[in-house]
Amino acid sequence: MGRTAEIKRTTKETDISMKIELDGEGKSKIDTGIGFFNHMLEGFAKHGFFDLDVTIKGDLEVDGHHTVEDAGIVLGTAIKDAVGDKKGIKRYGYFILPMDDALALCAVDLCGRPYLQFDCYFPDSMTGDFDTSLVKEFFYAVSYSAGMNIHIKMLSGENSHHMIEAIFKAFAKALDMATAYDERISDVLSTKGSL
Repeated sequence: MGRTAEIKRTTKETDISMKIELDGEGKSKIDTGIGFFNHMLEGFAKHGFFDLDVTIKGDLEVDGHHTVEDAGIVLGTAIKDAVGDKKGIKRYGYFILPMDDALALCAVDLCGRPYLQFDCYFPDSMTGDFDTSLVKEFFYAVSYSAGMNIHIKMLSGENSHHMIEAIFKAFAKALDMATAYDERISDVLSTKGSL
């Protein structure tokens, strides 16, 4: 049985159901109501080899903010639950991912402490039906609910679609590395003895 978590979260703004398996095959079933966001989460699942099911009913008549931010909260919670006690995992992960004009760097630390460093600027305010300012909101929410350091830097890029997609895929690859087991690690990778 793989490392899995299933989270349901309902507020006046969103109704979210999410299931993740960290040791998956990259299969996904995503319905957020925002086409571009679906595409980003599908890419996250595929390139991280995570099996991910997401269903969100959000107040899109307002805008996409609550849907995307709350998805980050739930994804971060699911990652935290699925990782468990963190014994034997590498803890750190990083990746530099090219996508045409875009080059994105992402580094993560599953340390139990939230922190987001987000050094990105997108030329366009919208990509399809997605507000590009919500990328930062999403990763901020993931960081805080997962208790993880996330550093994201856009090294180069001109096309907002490519830039954002590179970020999601780089995050997936970094998280896959951080959650992987290393047979040399018998407990948790910390001099403190806990993460």
